[in-house]
Amino acid sequence: MGNKNKTISFRVNEDAFETLREIAEERDISLSAVFRDYVDTLVAHDGQVQVVPKHELETLREGEDTSFPPTVEVPKSFIREHERLELEADHLREQLEEHKSYVNYLREQLENDRDDVEEVIQLEDLDTPGEEHSFRLG
Repeated sequence: MGNKNKTISFRVNEDAFETLREIAEERDISLSAVFRDYVDTLVAHDGQVQVVPKHELETLREGEDTSFPPTVEVPKSFIREHERLELEADHLREQLEEHKSYVNYLREQLENDRDDVEEVIQLEDLDTPGEEHSFRLG
């Protein structure tokens, strides 16, 4: 399969369109090239692109952390605890599946045993006076 270009179509309001056209004129490129550049940047940074007005860009560059998306240091103990909890959760899921299959097995056995039982006699029924019953225990 070759690398085929695809067309993306969307609508913007007039103000946004004019702004985009001004950006294209300022860069001396076509409006389509503006979108291609944006999409290429978006893909290159795995969807993590922040659009910032030019005057705010200088303020961001002077700040401490200009990386986007923001990053946070996480202690190794937190990561180890998270991994331990994931393993424990996996183990509990496996146990739950085993218990479910065992319950299903017991239900099947119960259904099979119900079919095999000829007749159940309650002991209270044997205590009726005046009636003679003969039963065989199996």
